[in-house]
Amino acid sequence: STISMNSLKSSLLKLECHFTWTLLKQDVDLGHLEETVDDQIEFFIESNITNYNLLSYVCHLKGSNEEALRNLQKAEEEAQKNHPDETDWRILVTWGNYAWIYYHMKRYEEAQIYINKVENSCKKLSSTAQWKIQLPEIYAEQGWALLKFGRKYYKRAKDCFETALKNEPNNPRFNAGYAIVMYRLEDLSLRQCEEINPSLEPLKRAVELNPKGTFIMALLALKLQDLKQADEGERYIEEAMQITPDLPYVQRYAAKFYRRKGELDKALEILKKALAVTPKSAFLHHQLALCYKLKLYQLKNTTRYPRQEQVNEVIRLAIFHLKTAIVQKPKFFHAHVELANMYAQEKRYKEAEETFQKAFQISILFDDDKQNYYYQYGNFHQFHMKSESEAIKYYLEGLKIEKASYGRNLCRNALKKLLEKRIQRGLEDAKDFGTLGLVHNLSGEKHEAIECYEKAIALCPNNEEYLSALCELRLSI
Repeated sequence: STISMNSLKSSLLKLECHFTWTLLKQDVDLGHLEETVDDQIEFFIESNITNYNLLSYVCHLKGSNEEALRNLQKAEEEAQKNHPDETDWRILVTWGNYAWIYYHMKRYEEAQIYINKVENSCKKLSSTAQWKIQLPEIYAEQGWALLKFGRKYYKRAKDCFETALKNEPNNPRFNAGYAIVMYRLEDLSLRQCEEINPSLEPLKRAVELNPKGTFIMALLALKLQDLKQADEGERYIEEAMQITPDLPYVQRYAAKFYRRKGELDKALEILKKALAVTPKSAFLHHQLALCYKLKLYQLKNTTRYPRQEQVNEVIRLAIFHLKTAIVQKPKFFHAHVELANMYAQEKRYKEAEETFQKAFQISILFDDDKQNYYYQYGNFHQFHMKSESEAIKYYLEGLKIEKASYGRNLCRNALKKLLEKRIQRGLEDAKDFGTLGLVHNLSGEKHEAIECYEKAIALCPNNEEYLSALCELRLSI
């Protein structure tokens, strides 16, 4: 062939597109990602070039290059239809993706044609660099793609939007992307007990620049609710619901707002309306289940003698929506754990156990997911299976993962409470003191740990494990 493979490969690697942004397929649930991008193409018309490009990459990852090409064609059509005068810079990513897909299909001549197209455009757009053209739009498009590939990519997405904003500080779409990524990072740092990333200002600024951007308005409302400014938050929710009454992306956050406010019936009504529009949304099914879970607590805690059929009905609905969510999104960790807990509520322990196992086998778990898992699984053993020793074992697993998180604190508190309860019962057991010593030690409470190990050794004088732990602790103080 006339094209040298080495020069082709080196040209491909210089392209700015989904194939060069290290978006790894093991980090996402591909089927679910395809579903959500499809929905967004339907509802967010203005960002369709971006969505078709991403969808094309997802099709490639799923092994369907023909379909990938069809989506790139759609991206090109969008660009020509909506931006005939500026197709060039809007289409560079699309052309880059074309080149890569043709390369993977071993259609090297066509790949080279698209490489040339990009190169010529870059020459036109910037007299200096023939290749690496620093277009804010391209950084933003990379930011949106990273955002879609999940938690692991959020910090990189933030950098992309920041770079885009340096060039165009007042661009509404760049500000929206930046606000969304700040909101999500803040949510994560809360789970991991870290400093808060301030997302309030970016959200306000994004709403200011695009007063019709109801999706961002809804996120701002939730943020205000977090900051105990719920009344102001509710005004934004109501406005967003007025501007786009049928947008499922606004409805789902509105429902979350009312659920957290305690207005369950209102939340349920909104969610059912949204579900009529996007019936396959795993997010909506999960939110519905959370509402039913709260209803269950209300029934059990406020009514003295809740009617059993009412309780059963609420559990049945929660289970139905959680199972549906998992069918749509097989790697939906939180839905698995909620489902296991619901089975336990119904005393369906075999199903609960199986679902817990499935939850733990999900490949994209982070430390705080695992800690949360061990806490919930420990609770299952303590309160449903009535096995304190198993519960202790799992809480301890969660505590041993050293990353600070809300879930780790829950494991620590559950352990302390359970071990102290056992010790108070007067079942003087060296093992309980030894474990409590370990809990204090893992929590950085060395003096309390020493005390516990001393009690354990008093009851079991020759235990190597306790003796060496005590020795190490004394040396470290």
